[in-house]
Amino acid sequence: MSSGNIRSDALNPDHRFASMPLHILNKDGRPGMTRRQCTGEYKIKPIKKKVRELLGHPYPSRIPKGVFVEQWVGISTDEFHRAKDADVKYMRNRHPLLDLDWSRADCVRYLTSLGLAETPKSSCLGCPFHGNAQWRHIRDTSPSEWADVVEFDAAIRQGNARANASGNRLLGEAFLHRSRVPLSQAPIDHVTAAERAALRLGEDEADELENGVTDGCSPWSCRGDVDAAVQDDFGLAA
Repeated sequence: MSSGNIRSDALNPDHRFASMPLHILNKDGRPGMTRRQCTGEYKIKPIKKKVRELLGHPYPSRIPKGVFVEQWVGISTDEFHRAKDADVKYMRNRHPLLDLDWSRADCVRYLTSLGLAETPKSSCLGCPFHGNAQWRHIRDTSPSEWADVVEFDAAIRQGNARANASGNRLLGEAFLHRSRVPLSQAPIDHVTAAERAALRLGEDEADELENGVTDGCSPWSCRGDVDAAVQDDFGLAA
């Protein structure tokens, strides 16, 4: 089950695009960020649609009272604050890692014992919440994927294609990297102590710059909270 390809949709002037949290450099030099709608559109909505199909009640049919699925969500103790109940009655969230009192380190130890030591965080390839370590990993291990995200970064400089086609252009420039320079030129190598001092970064800020936002990026623990805005047919923030 899929809602499409966010990269293709962003570049298609005929397709509705659920915006990514792009880093914006406004014309007056101030930084900004676009609204994040991608989690609701490309992750949560397809899951809810599939759950309805599995229950035998696709939208817009009504699901009988007491009929539901139990959904296990892999949130560890490091991000317990993101453990929430489902927002529809036909889904009930459980958090087995919290029941086990497991942290991310506990998960890594368990996976290592199974010979699965290299288990990176899940996230979209071109997610603007990446830290420098994640950008470097793409650049250094997958040249084709790096070329793809560099190309995409350049393509969205003036915003998404549909907005541009309708005359609703961004009042600034959009970037994937938080430095708000083209990804191919972004300072993604290790931040030195001198650079940290020059940027007046605290320890937590420097860690976020290097490793990205600490919270995970599953549908129910994405690195930014879903905007409570327009509701769609599945009760999602759209």
